[in-house]
Amino acid sequence: MTKRVDHVDHYHGVAVPDPYRWLENDVREDQEVAEWVRLQNEKTNAYLEAIPQREQIRQRLTELWNFEKFGTPFQAGGRIYFYKNDGLQNQYVLYVQENLDSEPRVLIDPNTWSKDGTVALGSTSFSDDGRYVAYSIQDGGSDWRNWKIMEIESGKVLDDELKWIKFNSPSWTPDGAGFFYARFPEPAAGAAFQNLNLDQAVYYHRVGTPQSDDVLVFHRPDHRDWGYQATVTEDGSYLILTVHVGTDNRYRVFCRDLRDPYAMPIALIEHFDNEYSFIGNNGPVLFFLTDLDAPRKRVITIDLRKVPTTTEAEENAPRRNVDYQEIIPQQAETITDVSFVGNLLVVETLKDARTEISLWQPNGAFLRQLQLPGIGTASGFSGNRQSVETFYSFSSFDTPPSIYRYDLFTGESQLLRQAKVNCDCSQFEVTQVFYQSKDGTRVPMFLAHKRGLKLDGSNPTLLYGYGGFNISLTPGFSISRLAWMEMGGVFAMANLRGGGEYGEEWHRAGTKLNKQNVFDDFIAAAAWLIANKYTSPARLAIQGGSNGGLLVGACLTQRPDLFGACLPSVGVMDMLRFHNFTAGRYWVDDYGSSDDPEQFRALYAYSPYHKIRPNVCYPATMVLTADTDDRVVPGHSFKFAAALQLAQDCDHPVLIRIETRAGHGAGTPTSKMIEEVTDQWSFLVKSLQMKLPAE
Repeated sequence: MTKRVDHVDHYHGVAVPDPYRWLENDVREDQEVAEWVRLQNEKTNAYLEAIPQREQIRQRLTELWNFEKFGTPFQAGGRIYFYKNDGLQNQYVLYVQENLDSEPRVLIDPNTWSKDGTVALGSTSFSDDGRYVAYSIQDGGSDWRNWKIMEIESGKVLDDELKWIKFNSPSWTPDGAGFFYARFPEPAAGAAFQNLNLDQAVYYHRVGTPQSDDVLVFHRPDHRDWGYQATVTEDGSYLILTVHVGTDNRYRVFCRDLRDPYAMPIALIEHFDNEYSFIGNNGPVLFFLTDLDAPRKRVITIDLRKVPTTTEAEENAPRRNVDYQEIIPQQAETITDVSFVGNLLVVETLKDARTEISLWQPNGAFLRQLQLPGIGTASGFSGNRQSVETFYSFSSFDTPPSIYRYDLFTGESQLLRQAKVNCDCSQFEVTQVFYQSKDGTRVPMFLAHKRGLKLDGSNPTLLYGYGGFNISLTPGFSISRLAWMEMGGVFAMANLRGGGEYGEEWHRAGTKLNKQNVFDDFIAAAAWLIANKYTSPARLAIQGGSNGGLLVGACLTQRPDLFGACLPSVGVMDMLRFHNFTAGRYWVDDYGSSDDPEQFRALYAYSPYHKIRPNVCYPATMVLTADTDDRVVPGHSFKFAAALQLAQDCDHPVLIRIETRAGHGAGTPTSKMIEEVTDQWSFLVKSLQMKLPAE
């Protein structure tokens, strides 16, 4: 068993033991933690290798994964770009073409950057003049990004290199001479992967100069927790500074007139009360998506000519109301995104977690609804005010991605590409059901499985959820889930409170003192599946990642009798200390903080690490994390697994799978994804006593 230490913290008069505190130490810096990781992986690998079906699962996953995958095309600087993976390439390759009829050429191929595929291409930002692309490099799954600049025509990579950037993308000035971006100070030696992220500041970088010469544009040392996104308007007239303090969409907004070299930023939105997501501008009229007096959101404009010239230094002035004009009122469904393309507003809404797309004129007049192929998820719709076309993709659980060109004038969609997967997807069906949670709330859930399913309580079923941070779960295509259904499994995805499916009220109902609602919703979903004879507790597995890992950890500790297997991945498991590491402080918006007495009591009541009790038979559990996860640091999973292993009172396995040179998920190479899914499905086959169709 794992070494325990005599460590006790005191919160508001409550003594809280933390016997595995030493496992919070960085695995890259602490040899004792590194040895613990090695021994745990050795144990887990031995268990997984002994599962007879593992190789069969790996081979089928590899076959399914091996098809051409295309990202949604997008236009920038007069060209068309798209990402493509030939099938089993570790990383997607960025291609460029002059127009839809021209031959594409490779622009950036990150597969040449490392032998194991763990160095990935992150975000990109293209100059309006079509000369440059700024692109970020992600090493080993870390959230930190190094940015480089390439000449698009020649493919030459410039000497410019920008470091200590995360959660941020550059925004070019129209002349292509440089861009605005935000960065953090360089961390102390050995602290890059665990220290809190504070003191972000906005800079201007001129192409061809070192980062040390970058000009400081905006910084508030009196507000170390402020984070920034800098956006140059399409006409190049204004710099929009969107300020956030956490994960909530609650923003302050500043605007600087770039036509006046001596202009100071003026405050448009002075308080962190509501969402104000910048969409675009029509001269001095700025368009925003907001939840001001509209929990399902609406589109408004703010006219800069009517805004008092209050600078950020005058923030103590009396609060003033926002002077705005409503353009698109709140709809029956939640608005999730709006883009300004071809002088039209493309509005994405969710109807019971299914995508709907509508087009509106800038004056607020409704134009048309875009007809989608069915129940699923659509994404894309990028472009600029001069665009005559845009592109989007559509997929569902049983529908591989299809990519369309959309004519903004005629409203016609033209199919460009359809993924060809080595599987007969017509054998599956997707339905949506609604069930009641503990307090009577109506919650939607998607079900996907083979046609002709017998409802006799014997079907191996995987229930997936997230329930947090205003993030909506929509039905999209997934090779791993397709393989699960092909193996005879039922896939269920519940749209829990805490997400964004029904707007801000739905989100708030699953945060802070209301967080238990999320777990109640998930437990009720499991109970519904059992009551309706889809499955039984011994044949039911639950899965979730990040905040979803917390979800699985909380539910398996609250209702260990309800599940046959659990797969918590990169989860937030210590709810009393999460805000002390890297980006954890942002999550206080959703979780609250143990620094607050009332919130401490709520957190302590469900914190998975602290909820584990001795002499309990817990379900078969495989915890998943990664050594370079610098968002949810792996110490969460390490401590949880160690405590669960000690407490387990039956022969159900409790394992932890720790990936190396990987992070929170983004940038994971194909080879590692196939290995991870192979191990998860193998674990479930054994834990749920599944018989594969080919056996």
